Amino acid sequence: MGYRNGYYRKDGTYVQGHYANNRSKSFSNKNNGCLVLLLAGLLLGLPMSCSDSSSDSPDKPSKPNSNCPTKTCGDFSSQSAAQSTYNSNKSCYKNLDADGDGIACENLSK
Repeated sequence: MGYRNGYYRKDGTYVQGHYANNRSKSFSNKNNGCLVLLLAGLLLGLPMSCSDSSSDSPDKPSKPNSNCPTKTCGDFSSQSAAQSTYNSNKSCYKNLDADGDGIACENLSK
């Protein structure tokens, strides 16, 4: 597709340059591979962007799971009680381990 330069035929006559539309009116198969990759990327990325992402940053606290009871270090009388609760379900009670080292409520007495 584009402008076609002028040329001489075998019989010596000159054909003047003109715009030539070499594509058919149907969809071109030239770049379908790129289109398929783009659509696949969008389809794979969409569920990730719509999923509930939890954040461990202090300025953006994560939402607790709806089936997890809300527990804080103040709910426990000793560190060992908090540790046993934390070990029972680490994903549910991850707020008991503030620095992420696997030890829950380090400020409580053992």
